Amino acid sequence: MTINKKTNKKIGNYGEEIATNFLKKSGYKIIERNYRYSRLCEIDIIAKDKDTIVFVEVKTRTTTTFGHPFEAVNKTKLSNVFKAGLYYLQNTQESYKNYRIDIISVIGNIDDKNPQIEHLKNISLN
Repeated sequence: MTINKKTNKKIGNYGEEIATNFLKKSGYKIIERNYRYSRLCEIDIIAKDKDTIVFVEVKTRTTTTFGHPFEAVNKTKLSNVFKAGLYYLQNTQESYKNYRIDIISVIGNIDDKNPQIEHLKNISLN
């Protein structure tokens, strides 16, 4: 099985766009997208939910044949998002008392008008 990186990138961008729109409709303010912490870690979306800064990992799949998108988020990935989030908090001009990590799952093709979206809030590293 060959993996087409261009196709994967397009699907990932599609999922992030869907997740961004979903968050906006849910009342979140989008602060930043694709915040790079290191060459190994990037936060897909940084948003504000009332008085809480939210670091969002987005996982997109066209089908669940090879598992649900949430299954692709392991402890290492969450740890990297956590580190990147702390780095962001240390380097921003804003002051936030509360922060959390969320994961958004998007299942659908780029042509889909109604992809499946699931939002898990306040993910723990444990």
